[in-house]
Amino acid sequence: MSSKTLWMVRAGEAGWRFEEFERQGLVSIGWHEMGDLAGLVAREDFMRRVEAAYPEAKPTWYPSAAGQVYRFVREIKAGDGMLTYSPSERSYLVGEVLSAYEYAPKASPEQPNQRKVRWRGRVSRDSLSVATRNSLGSISTLFMVPPEAAAEIERMLSRAPAEPVEAVQAVGAQDQVDDLYKDLQGKAFEFIKDRVSQLDWEDMQELVAGLLRAMGYKTRVSPSGSDRGKDIVASPDGLGFEDPRIVVEVKHRTAAMGSQEIRSFLGGRHDNDKGLYVSTGGFSKDARYEAERARIPVTLMDIDDLVKSVLEHYERMDIDTQRLVPLRKLYWPA
Repeated sequence: MSSKTLWMVRAGEAGWRFEEFERQGLVSIGWHEMGDLAGLVAREDFMRRVEAAYPEAKPTWYPSAAGQVYRFVREIKAGDGMLTYSPSERSYLVGEVLSAYEYAPKASPEQPNQRKVRWRGRVSRDSLSVATRNSLGSISTLFMVPPEAAAEIERMLSRAPAEPVEAVQAVGAQDQVDDLYKDLQGKAFEFIKDRVSQLDWEDMQELVAGLLRAMGYKTRVSPSGSDRGKDIVASPDGLGFEDPRIVVEVKHRTAAMGSQEIRSFLGGRHDNDKGLYVSTGGFSKDARYEAERARIPVTLMDIDDLVKSVLEHYERMDIDTQRLVPLRKLYWPA
């Protein structure tokens, strides 16, 4: 089976149909509101049927739903490999597709779209590599399993009962988990940067002010229009009388700031001022040199620095600031 296409079809939420799949020798999907799908051929046909069946759904959901139903009806072939999973048992059923698409509303009104399957055996999730486990973690109801993962599952299916994992292998698996965590962190960081980049100028200014408040300062934000080189003033008292007095300029644009912009920002600053220049477009080499030799301390903050600071102080931010960049907490094994 390693050379065959292997599909995953989930057995409903939390695997509630897993035993039924195993006992009846089948896999099935829902979307019962779409009716019999045997007469649909092209993806466009499935898209139109999805739109007609679910008029209240978000338009962004239609392509995904149509694609999954199309694959179940038209792309899966008799002889392909089939996989389904029981989260409670941490076990994958591995089988082979026996039939073409069947519409069976009498057998299951909620999941009438079926295919017959001959189950060949089970593979424990704990026996699989981290890379394969990760590839099987999609939230989609139906998807194609990557060839490398399919080959490993076939090897596990042909093997005797699970062998004990050697210490060296366990260490290697932990390294893979750590690499996966770093990869997720990197992707999350880039998506957060995307979200921050989409803010308008006024919201960007409020985000920076909220960050400073989370760091223990009180802020005054300049109104729209001419600000004489400052957008925010942050200080312990909020009035700028107590040190440190931080003067902030926020530039929300794609172009990098040059040395001239830094010189203009520094002009008129008091000797005891501290400067913070935020530029989502970054800074030129000359701009960084200009900041290094400034007569007052100046910190240049590009979008990477801004997002890192937001993440560091996010839980201390007020609710209005958090609403500008709403984030969800993700728990990961320590």
